[in-house]
Amino acid sequence: MEHTPMPEPMRRAVNQLTSEAVERCQEVMSYAGSDVAMDWKRMTLYRATDAADTMNCVAMLIAAYCEHVGVKPETLQSYLQISQQHSRADGPEDHNRAHLAGLLGKEAPAGSDEIGAVRTMYASGQRQAEQAQQPEDAPEVLFTLACLHGLRARLCDDLSSLDRFPPEVAAMARKVAEALEVPELAAM
Repeated sequence: MEHTPMPEPMRRAVNQLTSEAVERCQEVMSYAGSDVAMDWKRMTLYRATDAADTMNCVAMLIAAYCEHVGVKPETLQSYLQISQQHSRADGPEDHNRAHLAGLLGKEAPAGSDEIGAVRTMYASGQRQAEQAQQPEDAPEVLFTLACLHGLRARLCDDLSSLDRFPPEVAAMARKVAEALEVPELAAM
């Protein structure tokens, strides 16, 4: 297989689209973790699906390039992981409902006693619910929240927006925003 870098215009398009998707992900986290998100159900779904659609655009752009340079269709399908694709139009599936039941401490849904996705997702939800009883201290989660919220606050020049987040996240996000501040050049 030939190893060539991604063409520069395409790289920039991929970076732009990925940046937009990350911004939507930050908004999901913001609506999910803020005390001002009165309409969190609608807004988290809007922004999560916006992020998914934008990343789908990235995947399809790269897939179009693969077609353009002659990647075999069966190879391209394996790269696209077609077997993992699910349509949002179908709505939540049994394993999604099982995950929610586990998260909310509800009774196990039918099928959760059998080995498979439903059982796995129910158990996963139960574990996550147990972990949610403790302060969120997973360093990678706190770091991600702080980086995304700090970046957004710096881009919007609105550090006060960080006040609505838990204190440990707000403090780290402020550090991120401060690190991103462009120092003023000395007058000559």
